[in-house]
Amino acid sequence: MKLSAQWLREFVEIPVDDARLADDLTHAGIAVETATGSWDGPILDTVFDMDITTNRPDAMNHYGAAREASALYDLPLKPTVPKLPTAKPGTGFPIEIQEPDLCPRFTARVVRNVVIRPSPAPITKRLALLDHRGISNVVDASNYVLWEIGKPTHAFDLDLLEGGKIVIRKACAGETLKTLDGIERKLTNEDLIVADGRKPIALAGVMGGFDTMITDKTKNILIESAWFDPATVRAMSRRHGLHTDASHRFERGADFESTILSCNRVAELVLASGVGEPNGELEGDIIDIIARPLPRTSVILHLAEVRRHLGKELTYDEVCRILQRLGFTLTPATADENAELPVTIPSWRLDVTREIDLIEEIARQHGYNKFPNTLPPFSGSVTELPNAPKDARLRTSLLALGYNEAISMTFIAPEHAKTFSAADVLMVANPLSDEASAMRTSLIPGMLDMLAWNLNRGSDNVRLFESGNIFEKTATSRDEQKRICMGATGNAIPTSVHEKSRPYSFFDVKGDIEALLSAFLNSVAFDTGAAPYFHPGRSARAIIGGKQVAQFGQIHPDIAAVRKFRQDVFVAEIYLDKLYEEKLREPRYSTPSKFPAVARDFSFVFPETTAFEDIRIVVRGLPIPLLAAFDPVETFRGGNTAAGKYSLLLRAIFQSPDRTLREEELALWSTQIMQSLVNLGGALRT
Repeated sequence: MKLSAQWLREFVEIPVDDARLADDLTHAGIAVETATGSWDGPILDTVFDMDITTNRPDAMNHYGAAREASALYDLPLKPTVPKLPTAKPGTGFPIEIQEPDLCPRFTARVVRNVVIRPSPAPITKRLALLDHRGISNVVDASNYVLWEIGKPTHAFDLDLLEGGKIVIRKACAGETLKTLDGIERKLTNEDLIVADGRKPIALAGVMGGFDTMITDKTKNILIESAWFDPATVRAMSRRHGLHTDASHRFERGADFESTILSCNRVAELVLASGVGEPNGELEGDIIDIIARPLPRTSVILHLAEVRRHLGKELTYDEVCRILQRLGFTLTPATADENAELPVTIPSWRLDVTREIDLIEEIARQHGYNKFPNTLPPFSGSVTELPNAPKDARLRTSLLALGYNEAISMTFIAPEHAKTFSAADVLMVANPLSDEASAMRTSLIPGMLDMLAWNLNRGSDNVRLFESGNIFEKTATSRDEQKRICMGATGNAIPTSVHEKSRPYSFFDVKGDIEALLSAFLNSVAFDTGAAPYFHPGRSARAIIGGKQVAQFGQIHPDIAAVRKFRQDVFVAEIYLDKLYEEKLREPRYSTPSKFPAVARDFSFVFPETTAFEDIRIVVRGLPIPLLAAFDPVETFRGGNTAAGKYSLLLRAIFQSPDRTLREEELALWSTQIMQSLVNLGGALRT
């Protein structure tokens, strides 16, 4: 949004240059993003590119921004008082408001014998600074007033209005309106329209109609200024895909009391567009229909609350000065530190409804940089959350493993919530969309979305993790649990001059899970009971102390096909509520043995149903105190190995910290290991 610095100076005699003005407005919350200048003769006209928040429609115009400058520099704001000639007698024009809740006020003024011509140069130059081209004196007058005082207005060709009246009503089903952009729009009974006695002539608060617009043939005009319900205007603007300067203001809240002022100001500019004489004649008094008054509200401001919230003593006079410069009306009170000030809110400040809003106005106009840097009082003590060390250990480990932290939406599609969890789904009461209408029951859908987003943009090697809560419906309320989700795709080893690349596999994600869970005291075991959304042959569960603490693996091919993944995708979900029941492993140092380790290999044939985890548990349960390691070395299927079985080469390493091992000890332990493997169903390979 652009505003002219020279235009601002017409309302306030600002004592600083444009650069300082831009800084001061920005510090007060009316942000100036950039400033550009152009020479108009000997004058440099600076144009501010403003970033004004949606709750401040009152500042989206030159008079509103000038009001801010008036308060900043404690200078008077020049009033806007249109100077109009005496109107000739007239009968006026009937106006009927059928929807007082949606249009509580409608104001109009008749001007006759107007000559449509280009606007005077000062008007067109100022509009050009704001990137608006001149159209005609009547249309430009309406646009000028919009940027001057912020009130949208419209002018109709009076001679094209049928039925002798204006009606503000809901549209009838099947009615159409050709808007000023030349598009014929189908109306619904949810649309609020301005109509004449026979047809719609404007989409209220959004855009006027094509059939009654101002043309070179126009002689008589009806100027209107109204107040329309913000929610209704916003809904119509979205429904018809029309976002205009008028709808931008109306849907944020226009000034209810400015309808007469804006009507008269447009009429003044139209009359002043003549050459040597007034361009047209006013007819009759202004027509002002108030179907439903909008009373101005009052708020009690306590000076003690100002001091408590701002942490600084502001005088009674300073508080009154700031608020009065901004247009608030104050009832005089005793000037002491406990004074209570009844404050009447101006009609253009719909965003101010509470005492704290008034305190914010005082703070920003006083200057945030004028408040001393102080710490808030605190009588308690800082307490670390019980699981903070575990959170930090897992996060540090994930970052060290090459995963990048990411955040996904808490809301997901209901079908995804059901696919990745058997729990009842919590639905959102007012969802953003159908695709985000359920609370997530798993972090996996969000992780898959993030992996797909990266893959679709050329990032083929991706490792992400997310820590967050999932939500499940219970019989009485909801259950909230914290989890970590990991996702990986692409190459585990990138291509280099030294070796070829290797794609990420199930064993890579299993190794990462083992690395993470090794931080906890109890040992981890694995089995194949992962959820059905994992690949049945490339997935597993992690078990600690009989509890499932994680499940991981390649995503099921059917799910991968639906999401159109072009390469293998692996995910893991860690259940922190179960995992955090375990204690962290404390690092301990032991002196390396000075005595040699002895390795013994065992070659066995096992049924396919026998997993190494079963073997490890059996061997580790033997009374062999000096068994330092027991690992699989090689597997083999086919050849002389019968179907349904596989050959496994195992290696046991024995080592003593204080002596050399004897051969008879090694023979005994080897015999114990072989016997336990035979009891498990294995056969010694010959």
